Parts: sequence; C-alpha cells; structure tokens
Amino acid sequence: MKLLLLPGDGIGPEIMGATRTVLAAADRRYGLGLEMEEAAIGFDGLAASGTTIPDTVLAAARAADGIVLGPVSHNAYPPVAEGGRNPSGVLRVALDLFANIRPAVTRAVLPSPLGRPFDLVILRENTEGFYADRNMHAGPGEVMPDPDMALALRKITRRACARIADAAFRMAALRPARHVTAVHKANVLRLSDGLFLEECRKQAERHPDIAYDEVLVDAMAAHLVRAPDRYDVIVTTNMYGDILSDLAGELSGSLGLAASLNAGTDHAMAQAQHGSAPDIAGRDVANPAALIGSAAMLLDWLAERHDRRNMADAAAGIRASLEAALADPESRTPDLGGRAGTAAMARGIADSL
Repeated sequence: MKLLLLPGDGIGPEIMGATRTVLAAADRRYGLGLEMEEAAIGFDGLAASGTTIPDTVLAAARAADGIVLGPVSHNAYPPVAEGGRNPSGVLRVALDLFANIRPAVTRAVLPSPLGRPFDLVILRENTEGFYADRNMHAGPGEVMPDPDMALALRKITRRACARIADAAFRMAALRPARHVTAVHKANVLRLSDGLFLEECRKQAERHPDIAYDEVLVDAMAAHLVRAPDRYDVIVTTNMYGDILSDLAGELSGSLGLAASLNAGTDHAMAQAQHGSAPDIAGRDVANPAALIGSAAMLLDWLAERHDRRNMADAAAGIRASLEAALADPESRTPDLGGRAGTAAMARGIADSL
C-alpha cells in the first residue's frame, strides 16, 4: 500500500514528520504493509524544480494508493506564470477529489467555546464554485476588465451537485441521527444555488428514511454558534463549506484538531483544515493532531476501498491513541494547554499504538 507524503510549507514538515511516526507505528502494529514516499512541493518544490507542484508529484499522486498533504503557504507564492500554483487545488482537480469531508466533534477533556457537546460533519463540494484556481478548463475564474474592476465567476454544475449530495446521504445513512442539511443562498443566487438544491432534493426523495432540511448560509453561521448539536451531516458548495467548516472546527475546540479528507472515486488525500502557520515553524510547538486525524480518515477510506479490516482497525487505533494524548496535558501541545512538543506528542501516540 503506497502512501505519498507531501510535507508542504511552514509547520508542514514538522507535523508531517509526526504523522509519519504515527503511521509507521500503526504499520508495525497492524501489519499494513505501508510504503511511504515523500516528495517536495511548495517553496521546496519551487526551489528544486521551478514550480510549487511539479508534474512528477502529480504522477506520483496518481500512482499512489493514498496521499497525505501538509499545509501550504499558497498565498505567499509567486504568480502562476512563475510556478506558484496552489498544490491543494491542483491535486483536488487533477485527482477529481470532489468531496471534502470535515468532521467537527467536541471532546470532554478539552474546552469548547460553547460549553456544549456536538458531533457533526460538513461535506463540501471541492472542485468548482467561486474558487478561481479550479473552476475553469483554461484560465482563472477571475478577470479584471480594467484596473478598477475585478470580476469573479462561480461555476456550479449539476454533476458536481449530484455527487456531493449523494455522498452526504450515504454518509448520513451510517450515522445515528440520519439527518442531512443542505446549506445555500438560493434566495439571492437563484440559478446556481437553485441547481444545487434541486440535486439535494432528488437525493432526499431517494432516501425517505433520512431527515432532510435546508438552511440559508448566513442563518447556518448563526445556528452553528447557538445550537450546533441540532445538525448531523451538512452538505454545501465550495466556499460556504470552507467557511462553515472552519467555524465548526474552532467551535469544537480548535482548528488544530480539525481533520479532513479529500475523497473521490479513485483517489483520496488526507489534509488538515488549518494553514501553514509560518510564525511557529521550526519551534517544535505545532499541533499535529489534525493531520494525524486526517491520516486516520485516509486509512478508513482505504479500508473500505480495498476491503482491508486491518486498515480500519489501524484507523480506530490511531484515533484512540490520539484521544488519549489529548486527554493528558503532558502529552499534548501548548496550544491546547499542554507541555509536549510536536515530536514528543507523536512519539506518545506511536508508543500507545
């Protein structure tokens, strides 16, 4: 089973090293047969090959069974014409990773700003929407007709809406609450969000045993703050999902805990929700929990795809060991009130495995 590890920028190499330590321990414990290969992207890729995501990396990603992507500082990259492409967006489009799955769950051992438990997951369409780096066949989705005017184009297709809606209902069928909420702004974006809702409603008709409702995106931002426990599976388009999932992750305790998986039909890529935090890079204080949790999600995806029970067992073992580390101030990082460094937290999780 081949995993491609792409450390990225800022704290990326540190939390990728921590994640590799945990994956290696899981490999030994559960006999996974992992082959882990690293490749340079981001500023390291730019320095080595003139681009932040070389074609060789794309080829390796297509050949791998799974990918683990570290955070990238794409906002600081040079223009695309000078090699500064966003590796995350490029990989999502190239591998057709249409579903960005972002759980948000509170933990009794860590404080939440809300002081109330909740367990929800946001499914965000990943390949189009307002994201200018991935919604056109050629050229960006933003143009400037003159120096004082900028236009952004939003692409919403029936195919993309149908498959993210289908993924949401399939996920809800596996969860106790069995509830899907579609988030939209169809009162203003009548055509594009209207198309999204059409496909969600079709899936609701096909799954009468799963509760279904619809909420405006601005109302959902308020509801998440007031009563996140009302929700189970939230499905939405790209930009709404990006914003709401960061809000939900922070409300659950910290973005440093926010795992995610980019999943398609043939490929999947683990990726923490948070950014590259260059201000703390190299200090051994970065929280690796989100990327470690994302790697566990990837193992679950591989378990289902390849019918590998030991992969599912390894994912469960990683999650249990991660929770144990988070429960102990001696084993978690300073951002969570702990006293362990990045590498020490990873070693503790690996030892627990």
